[in-house]
Amino acid sequence: MAQISSLFVTRLYRASLNDVGSVDPNELEAACLSIAEDDEAGQDWCAANGYPGYTSYASLTDLPWRFPIFADVVAALDAHVAAFAKDLAFDLEGKALKLEDIWINILPEGGMHASHIHPHSVISGTAYVAMPDGASALKLEDPRSARMMAAPARKPDAREDLRPFVYVAPEAGEVLLWESWLRHEVPMNLAEDERISVSFNYGWG
Repeated sequence: MAQISSLFVTRLYRASLNDVGSVDPNELEAACLSIAEDDEAGQDWCAANGYPGYTSYASLTDLPWRFPIFADVVAALDAHVAAFAKDLAFDLEGKALKLEDIWINILPEGGMHASHIHPHSVISGTAYVAMPDGASALKLEDPRSARMMAAPARKPDAREDLRPFVYVAPEAGEVLLWESWLRHEVPMNLAEDERISVSFNYGWG
């Protein structure tokens, strides 16, 4: 009798941010909006680069130092990332994965973030602050897609682990983690209200 196994699995971590932390969601949302309003350098970068909405990625590198609520976020993320690294069976040689970057994303109606990866990092992810009805799900791409060559398309009802793309619709207060090489994107935000999130990278060494 034939035996079929699944090999080289891609892991996705999903949890409530406050499973291992204490982050006030209202304070975090208010902080994100206040920072976006005051960050003229970030606003200028978004305008110059055609980025819809706002991101602090290119302007603010010290959110946990500037704003206590982000120190709370990082404390929670450290614990989530450590749990995910354990699940991934990483041999960290006694070192912990450490936060490298953390930034705010605010996407208005019609905003999107094109497909990308996070080079030079180990684990990346996003904590979701505001996800109004109609807000974009996270779109994850099968890392084998470039090697499918002459393969036929998958059936629409294919199992999730066989699909070329998987859409994950997180709720406000959740955090998603994945290995940084996993290509992903945020499709167009169809909600009238802003989609607010905090993204980050963890490295090793």
